[in-house]
Amino acid sequence: MNHLYCRLLPFHVAEGAWNMAADEILLQAAAAGTASFRLYGWSQPTLSLGYFQSSVASRAYPRLGELAWVRRPSGGAALVHHREVTYALALPPGAPWQKSGESWLRRMHVFLAEALASLGVTARLCGEGEEKKIDDVLCFLHQTPGDLLLDNAKIVGSAQRKQRGALMQHGSILLAASPWTPQLPGIRELAGANLSVKTLGAAVVEQLAKQTGWHLIASEWTPQERQCISELAASKYTQAAWNSKR
Repeated sequence: MNHLYCRLLPFHVAEGAWNMAADEILLQAAAAGTASFRLYGWSQPTLSLGYFQSSVASRAYPRLGELAWVRRPSGGAALVHHREVTYALALPPGAPWQKSGESWLRRMHVFLAEALASLGVTARLCGEGEEKKIDDVLCFLHQTPGDLLLDNAKIVGSAQRKQRGALMQHGSILLAASPWTPQLPGIRELAGANLSVKTLGAAVVEQLAKQTGWHLIASEWTPQERQCISELAASKYTQAAWNSKR
């Protein structure tokens, strides 16, 4: 039996430009055949916009204009990265990493639900016919089938980008409400659970390995990757040509 090996990169806190550049580099590595998974944080409260979103409309909302912001390489709606933890999964093209007809958005959310269940928090997937759109801007106010819900509120939102058949999926796990988006309750408010990033991260990694059978190998970014991330952050994700393109 052939084992599948996936890099497990260390938890890292960085500014938005670095985080988005890092996820793009993960996608490039996946296109070259290397699978990777990482959990990360943001060095300051940050608004991330989906690739197709209008920057003017999104930042016109009360208080959102106060935040640092960056445009993601993936689609979807706006996320406020504060009192949350973000994950990124990058997979090479085709089988066995990606199977025809398989939704990794849904599959990853199942894993996250199992991780939360192991910590005493019962979440569920939004079902077909349950779609609810309260807002055009904020991701967590648009519930679609496969989203992860807790007490009928969305607590995980994910988005994808593909390149040469490779897949990069990243998403936000809402630990608690942010003062910038008080209308969005997190796990703390909904379940009374004050989960730490370390505790939740360990549970997520455990479930990812258990549910997939992959060997998650603790790894570091290569020196070349670090250089590419820094260069991409400076040349793309800090630039108005990218962030204000819409």
